[in-house]
Amino acid sequence: MKAEVEALVDELKRLRKAGVTRVSVSEAAIQSLKKFSKVASVDANTRAAVLDSIPDRVRSASVKDFDKVLLETKSETKKAAAKQTYGAKLPRPPRILLPNGDKRERWAFLRDKVLNCPTCNQRVKPGKKVVFGVGNLDAEIFFCGEAPGADEEIQGEPFVGKAGQLLDKMIAAMGLKREEVYIGNIMNWRPEMPTPTGNRPPTVEEMNFCLPYLKAQLEVVKPKLIVALGATAAKGLLGANSFRSLRELKGQWQSFEGVPVMPTYHPSYLLRNDTKRDKRSAWEDWLKVMDKAGLPISEKQQGYFL
Repeated sequence: MKAEVEALVDELKRLRKAGVTRVSVSEAAIQSLKKFSKVASVDANTRAAVLDSIPDRVRSASVKDFDKVLLETKSETKKAAAKQTYGAKLPRPPRILLPNGDKRERWAFLRDKVLNCPTCNQRVKPGKKVVFGVGNLDAEIFFCGEAPGADEEIQGEPFVGKAGQLLDKMIAAMGLKREEVYIGNIMNWRPEMPTPTGNRPPTVEEMNFCLPYLKAQLEVVKPKLIVALGATAAKGLLGANSFRSLRELKGQWQSFEGVPVMPTYHPSYLLRNDTKRDKRSAWEDWLKVMDKAGLPISEKQQGYFL
């Protein structure tokens, strides 16, 4: 039990530093801790730390046992850490200078820079990963999303969840494979929340910080065109005030860094709005992408979702 109590003491100390002033501990748990503090095998410093870490005012709520107390204090620590980073001011966007070399060498340099970016790693949840783009470095089509989701931050790869599976199917409907295109996000981390669960769109400041990394990927790949998946991705590329609703410019060619951009629905939108009309509307955008990329379009493809 000594290791458990010492772990609890560490958690309580971290809570104090994080500004947490109240945790839930039962009277039974308090008595257990006091009893433990009298065990001869425990050094005086540990006993004192146990008692000093438990102010009288935390002895109010009830929990079942000591293990639950330990788990709850760890949870409070994680929440406090999330609150500290959530909404925290970001440093200036990085300046990216790609080295000389072939595409693979330049891409590897950039990937290493992103995966080791202190700002990105500071905002990644414990046990999760920074996410970098993947695909063919000679791809003519660059699919750009807004930010990683829960599945993406686990695998460290963009578009691997349900939305990613639908994206793969849509790419296949074009007559291509996932490995033949390039897929990335404006954001390199999943936007953190003040709570352990939930999602939110990235802020303008967050996207502006990550944008140089995206531009560098475009510089390496040199695609013929970009497909902006969803309103947030489109605003990240075209400007936060460039439009109010995606419908204003969906299906109309735009430009980013001299590269044509096709704004269209995000696959997650199509999962939520599973109607033939929305699918056809999205597919008409994709037909424009195929035409501009010089891909053959069959009669069957022309008639999808009609």
